Amino acid sequence: MAYVDEVIAKVIEKNPGQPEFHQTIREVLESIRPVIEENEDEYRKLALLERLTEPERQVKFRVPWTDDNGQVHVNCGYRVQFNSAIGPYKGGLRFHPSVNIGILKFLGFEQIFKNSLTGLPIGGGKGGSDFDPKGKSDAEVMRFCQSFMTELFRHIGPDTDVPAGDIGVGGREIGYLYGQYKRLTNSYQSVLTGKGLTFGGSLARTEATGYGLLYFTRALLKRNGIDLKDKIVDVSGAGNVAIYAIEKAYQLGAKPVTCSDSTGWVYDPEGIDVNALKEIKEVQRGRLTEYKKYRPNSEYHEGRGVWQIKCDIALPCATQNEVGIEDAKQLVANGCAALCEGANMPCTLEATKYLMDNHVIFGPAKAANAGGVATSALEMTQNHERLAWTFEEVDNKLCQIMENIVENIDSAAKRYGKEGDYVAGANIAGFLKVLDAMMAQGIV
Repeated sequence: MAYVDEVIAKVIEKNPGQPEFHQTIREVLESIRPVIEENEDEYRKLALLERLTEPERQVKFRVPWTDDNGQVHVNCGYRVQFNSAIGPYKGGLRFHPSVNIGILKFLGFEQIFKNSLTGLPIGGGKGGSDFDPKGKSDAEVMRFCQSFMTELFRHIGPDTDVPAGDIGVGGREIGYLYGQYKRLTNSYQSVLTGKGLTFGGSLARTEATGYGLLYFTRALLKRNGIDLKDKIVDVSGAGNVAIYAIEKAYQLGAKPVTCSDSTGWVYDPEGIDVNALKEIKEVQRGRLTEYKKYRPNSEYHEGRGVWQIKCDIALPCATQNEVGIEDAKQLVANGCAALCEGANMPCTLEATKYLMDNHVIFGPAKAANAGGVATSALEMTQNHERLAWTFEEVDNKLCQIMENIVENIDSAAKRYGKEGDYVAGANIAGFLKVLDAMMAQGIV
């Protein structure tokens, strides 16, 4: 049996009931198979892939907290520190009822290669809790965050592990987490990113993942002879990534016409009203059912359905596995030219294969949504230097990073005979840097 197949089988056997983790292991290892086959015997002897697919450290802890009525609750907290070959662990914290160790291992493994692609010295990690901040008061969220950090602080640090935000963890949560970290350590360090501008945050961090997605999409389309200008764009999600992807799409001349949340979706043929979306989601923390009050000519639909709207470009920005095979068939039938993933692995493997087999230009998440973590690393740099760069400085660096990623994944795909396969290109380009570092550092 080939070494890649051996390791895939071992991972599935050792990690039962973790389908998301199995999915990303299959996707990545199948993509890097040509690299492994060049030195298969040596890599097997060194257990390279076993070391790559086993997290360096997994931490699980209880998080007790008290609600406003005095009732005590207990949630689970996690941090998966997956690989530090090229730098300190870097990856978000997710607060959502769906969080479990399998999802965090999937996200942490993806983060290794995403971080590598940025060209910056950051390793891969992920963490979070099954706590749901929705419907909680600010005081309840604060008490939870303080309890969570009271355990997590001993496992992180500016040169060890630098978490950021993710689903359910925005500026409010990062502020509470950082305040407790500072109190516990008696130090003011670059240990969380996504902080407020008054205490070490970076301009353009809020916009970074969405903006980066559009810089990536524009560069990828250009490489394939397509201009983003005047294209119709379907976007899913209505959180941070989706909002700023929509905003940047307008700035680059495209027309985004959809967005969605967990209850339903909006189609606005005149183009999504970004200001209305920000008011509903960032100020009111409301649902998209409110959107029609701002744009009476728009359509609101319960459930799922974004991908039935005819578009040139699809940008899934909601959550993992939101684009299934039927969605992929609908996109192809409607003439979609390109799909770039704004969320983490929003397409199932079956959907990804169908899109690529039908010549849809496919930008995988670990490349397309790397703008967020790249700008987090830029925030770390500013913190270490005790400097604050302008919005334009950060935005220009972000744009250059995303354009470099497109260049690198295209070159890696061509080098291994997979021209146009940007999934393989992203995995190979990200892996090669990690491979070199792991080989140089010995059996650790």
